[in-house]
Amino acid sequence: MQAYILVLYYSKYGSTRDMAHLIANGIEATGMNVKIRTVPQLATVVTEAAPSIPAEGDIYCTLDELANCSGLALGSPTRFGNMASEMKYFWDQTTSLWLSGALHNKPACVFSSSGSMHGGQESTLLSMLPPLFHHGMMIIGLSNDHPALSNTKSGGTPYGATHVSGPRHDQGLTQEEKDLCFAQGKRLGEIALKLQP
Repeated sequence: MQAYILVLYYSKYGSTRDMAHLIANGIEATGMNVKIRTVPQLATVVTEAAPSIPAEGDIYCTLDELANCSGLALGSPTRFGNMASEMKYFWDQTTSLWLSGALHNKPACVFSSSGSMHGGQESTLLSMLPPLFHHGMMIIGLSNDHPALSNTKSGGTPYGATHVSGPRHDQGLTQEEKDLCFAQGKRLGEIALKLQP
């Protein structure tokens, strides 16, 4: 099986999905293969199981795809300074991987989007890290050698790429945000290549 990096995200309005694909472009620029996956939307009352393949968009992630990746880029929209419940629910189902150590010593990064500048992007990124630490992953962020990190008037943090989509979620990614997504993917891909046996 060819080595690949998993770009796993949840997106409600599309901004986090757009970021995921830009990060994937950065990964692919290093020569690494990429699998882009998402997680199902949750409902407060379960009336029927969601199909295993969504009607449109990226397909749902399996635990095997997570277990067999060589690196991970994890993305979620900001929900009151925390990751979305859909992503949290997915990680709550990964005990078998934790027991087997399937993710030990694999590089990982996180990214997020929010509707407002002060929507809690950094705390959301930090909320995604504990499961990765518990799984023994190696966390990477964005280094300050990217000028966009200092020049952005919208998203972007040392903890990971971010985007401000506006209160109506109608603001596209700025050029700085796009550059930081690409740079984060490229950095993850380069590190994953160096860690390959």
